[in-house]
Amino acid sequence: MQLISHGAAREVTGSCHELKIGDRRILLDCGLFQGSRKKSVEKNATFDFDPAKDIDAVIISHSHIDHVGRIPVLYKRGYRGPVFCTYATKDLAAVMLEDSGYIQEKDEEYFRKHLPDSMVQLEGPLYSQEDARKCMEIFTGRNYGDWFEVVPGIKAKFLDAGHVLGAAMVVVDTSSPSFGSRSSVTLSGTERSGVETKGDTAALTQDSAQCDTATIGFTGDLGRDMLPIIRDPEEMPPVDILISESTYGDRCHEGIETAKDHLRDVVTRTAERGGKVMIPAFSLERTQEIIYDLHILWDERKIPEIPIVIDSPLASRVTQVFMKHPECYDKEMYEQFLAKKKNPFQFKLVRYTESVEESKSLNSVPGPMVIMAGSGMCEGGRIRHHLRQRLEDPKNTVLIVGYMAENTLGRRLVEKSIRAVKIFDQMYEKRAEVVGIDAYSGHADCGDLDAFIGNTDVKSKIFLVHGEESNMAAFAGRIRQGNSEVEVVMPERGVEIEV
Repeated sequence: MQLISHGAAREVTGSCHELKIGDRRILLDCGLFQGSRKKSVEKNATFDFDPAKDIDAVIISHSHIDHVGRIPVLYKRGYRGPVFCTYATKDLAAVMLEDSGYIQEKDEEYFRKHLPDSMVQLEGPLYSQEDARKCMEIFTGRNYGDWFEVVPGIKAKFLDAGHVLGAAMVVVDTSSPSFGSRSSVTLSGTERSGVETKGDTAALTQDSAQCDTATIGFTGDLGRDMLPIIRDPEEMPPVDILISESTYGDRCHEGIETAKDHLRDVVTRTAERGGKVMIPAFSLERTQEIIYDLHILWDERKIPEIPIVIDSPLASRVTQVFMKHPECYDKEMYEQFLAKKKNPFQFKLVRYTESVEESKSLNSVPGPMVIMAGSGMCEGGRIRHHLRQRLEDPKNTVLIVGYMAENTLGRRLVEKSIRAVKIFDQMYEKRAEVVGIDAYSGHADCGDLDAFIGNTDVKSKIFLVHGEESNMAAFAGRIRQGNSEVEVVMPERGVEIEV
């Protein structure tokens, strides 16, 4: 049994980890790389395997683009096996992937007009909206806690990760009695994907060789206790092998209870200057969390009566999906809003935009105002246009509410030593106030990670992924101090490791 990390190996984006079990090959996540355009294009356009021949199944932890965003590429290259995920993740992935296809189409159009030929993909966008829609035929939803067969002899189940709506940890068990016997199972398109595919079939043959059995845990992105809207993370059962994220392995967040107060202060301070608060936010979860808290602050009359514009068609569609999945909500969300028949994501001050014209019209509207737009790391979407228009005005504020990976515009905005940033192909000075509230982070911090590892019975090895190397090394050092009997491994991208 081997593990190969094809992405999020000593880095944060592009989560993709392959389990080779006998002659079966299973991917845990298949996400987009984000960051430097040239490097990302190269990474996203190629696989270290043949999707049509080598991969038998894919299991997705959640619908953030850096975890699900390359499924359309996988599909374009011939993959027709199942993509397993929770039902909420399936609904969200349909929205997220189509939007990703749209952004890539529009970005390619822009770059062809404004950038040198060396910066343009000669083959066109990585995938289109139509590619994204087509690949949804291979997605199949599963409930939290229910075991399902991944391939013959290998089963898995999802546990609530507490990170975003529908996010899951994964437990993979290779100890099923059928494992090791040769058999051939034909799955109909309906059984593989949950949709009618007119009799399309895929034959799965079972490895005849005997393989070691093991239980493997994969955290995906581990969440935090007390996040608004969704439930807290579940406990991981005993496992032989654990593949754990390590995004904040070397630092702690502010307490989540401080987030609303910081948000109130930023909005009030900027409004007093007559400025606009620009919030680059992931359309999935972070946008809904900010709206949720702004709703509470307005109900308590703790923020001024100013327009709050959600300038993201994707956020509008994601919010609609949120309303379809109350099974993922925590008790507080239910008692504060749903039990009173109140929509947590809509109130007097909030307006959602759809068209490009509506977005552009915000340029002529004076402040004060709050504008929330995608993408979360400022690498795509409408937020770049708002930053280009407003970053050099000291009345305005850029409010950072999420993780910013290396080599992203978002990271360059928060780094104090950098005084000007490139947006599209022009430089802009950072004259606006730049504020970060890391209390909103949906990722476990160092204390959460330490507690999670301490409460999980891991018998053999812990593989650390989804973290920059310095964060990962600090986390690995603490694990080794606390449990010298467990081997801690930090995989390098593309290197096959014996599990």
